[in-house]
Amino acid sequence: MVNKACLLLLMTLLSGMVLLASGCNGGSAMAKDGDAVKVHYTGTLGDGTTFDTSVGSDPLEFTLGEGRMIPGFEQAVYGLKVGQSKTVTIPVEEAYGPHDDELVLVIGREQLPAGVNPEVGQGLQMQTTDGRTVTVPVIEVSEETITVDANHPLAGKDLTFEIELVEIN
Repeated sequence: MVNKACLLLLMTLLSGMVLLASGCNGGSAMAKDGDAVKVHYTGTLGDGTTFDTSVGSDPLEFTLGEGRMIPGFEQAVYGLKVGQSKTVTIPVEEAYGPHDDELVLVIGREQLPAGVNPEVGQGLQMQTTDGRTVTVPVIEVSEETITVDANHPLAGKDLTFEIELVEIN
């Protein structure tokens, strides 16, 4: 027969093991600056069209406060607990910014390499002033010019994200 003192000790030890298994905080840690986090997300436009999702693949990993994510997305993760979900609509200004008409470029065909005959919807590689190579879509073609749009494809759009915090490291 187990005496009360042994039973109390056993229960205390088991409680401590449960706390250790749950990260010593009962799973109540909230995402904060400097945390490496993993999230699942689905991004939609105002008309309900899904433009990106991590559901069905690996979660997105990033460190809060590093500035690698669009500001509104990163802000939405702050304060979440593991397993918690949030839906947030991020306005243009906190997403990819407004569409900039100065980034719609008309290029003379004589500036294209020989044999290049672009079509609407095709991506062309261009070099930025800082030396990076980017792919820009062709949005218009005429006999003498082509027009490309160097804006981010989601520029000028409010974005809605459903975000679930999967892990905090």
